[in-house]
Amino acid sequence: MTRRTTTLLTAAALAAGLALTGCSSDSSDSAGSEPKPGKPKLEVTGAFMPQPVMDMAGGFLTIKNDSGTADKLTSVTSPLSDDIQIHEAKDQKMREVTSFDIPANGELNLERGGSHIMFMGLKQKPKQGEKVSIELHFEKADPIEVDLPVEAATHNPKQH
Repeated sequence: MTRRTTTLLTAAALAAGLALTGCSSDSSDSAGSEPKPGKPKLEVTGAFMPQPVMDMAGGFLTIKNDSGTADKLTSVTSPLSDDIQIHEAKDQKMREVTSFDIPANGELNLERGGSHIMFMGLKQKPKQGEKVSIELHFEKADPIEVDLPVEAATHNPKQH
C-alpha cells in the first residue's frame, strides 16, 4: 500500500471516529483575552483533546464572543505539530477550511462529530492527564493561548 493511500485511509478512519463519538460541550476551564476598543471579546471554554491513537489528533473547544463585533478563527499553532488544520464537518464529510466565523454575541463550537481542530503529523503522542498548549489566531482579536487537557480517547463531555 502506498504512503498516500495509507495516509488517506488513516484520515478517513479518524474522521469516522470523530463523527461517531458525538459532541463536546462546556467545561469550567476557560481562557480569554481582554479586548482592545473595537475588538471582539472572546472567551474559550470546554477545551480538550482526546488521547491520540495515531499520529493525528482532534482538538475541541468553544469560543464565545461577548461583543457586538464578529470575528473569525483563522489558524491554530502548537509545538505539538507543524501541520494544524481547521476542519468543517458537513454532510458527514470532513474538509479543511481557511477560517471559522465567530458571530457577534454568539459562539463557535468545535465539537466531536462536527467542526474541529486537526493536528497532523504529531511530534509526540500526549497521554491522558497531560496538557497540549495551543494558540488560537483571529482576524480581529489578539491571539489566545489555551491548554488542551488530554482526555481518554473516548471522552465525550455530553455523556457526563
